[in-house]
Amino acid sequence: MSEEREYHIGIALGEIPPLVLLPGDPDRARKIAESFFENAREIAKNREYWSFKGEYNGVPVAVCSTGIGCPSAAIAIEELIHVGCKVFIRVGTAGAINSSIQAGDLVIFTGSVREDGTSKQYVPINFPAVADFEVVEALRKAAEDRGLKHHVGIGHSKDAFYSEHSDYTTDPSGTKKRWNILKRSGVLATEMEAASLFIIGQLRGVKVGTVCTVIGEPVEKEAKITFKPPIDNMILTALDALISFKV
Repeated sequence: MSEEREYHIGIALGEIPPLVLLPGDPDRARKIAESFFENAREIAKNREYWSFKGEYNGVPVAVCSTGIGCPSAAIAIEELIHVGCKVFIRVGTAGAINSSIQAGDLVIFTGSVREDGTSKQYVPINFPAVADFEVVEALRKAAEDRGLKHHVGIGHSKDAFYSEHSDYTTDPSGTKKRWNILKRSGVLATEMEAASLFIIGQLRGVKVGTVCTVIGEPVEKEAKITFKPPIDNMILTALDALISFKV
């Protein structure tokens, strides 16, 4: 095992399994490991990056938090790739854009609208942010097998959490128009990490997917967080999908 540790995540080559869940919240990473992993043990903790490994149904798996937003998520996945990780599933929360989606539903992204700044520093904006097809299908099958209400389609990634509230922006009419366009285009939900993760996955030749639990009302209702539904179904869906890959 190499003793050269990645600067931000603090992990060395050989310390982490190749199948990884990516929550944003460090404490959520801990809870995932404690609640869903067999033989859970900490790998490293530094800044917003808290990582654990264990087994799920006998398969080695890991979880590493990314912090909030595309910049810190990009650092996490880049360094995890450096230490040998191959398949990544982001597990997080999202606000509904599509009016048919309710709090507690799962959304599985096939791609993401790139309204983040990080992915633009990798490739031009006309390059699509697309999830790995096999990961999308594995997530869809896992959710279906568990009988969970889920939606599969395009997501949206942004940098400013409160930009969906028109009264918080410098151009309220433009903000409402932008969200209406996304809604009419069939975009499912909005979050803050997927676009850059998809772009980096494509560039680095690894598999990346995203499944989120919806916690907010649709945009026309000002996207308020109504309550925080349990995330257990999302985590189980992601883990079922993750261990379907042989690496």
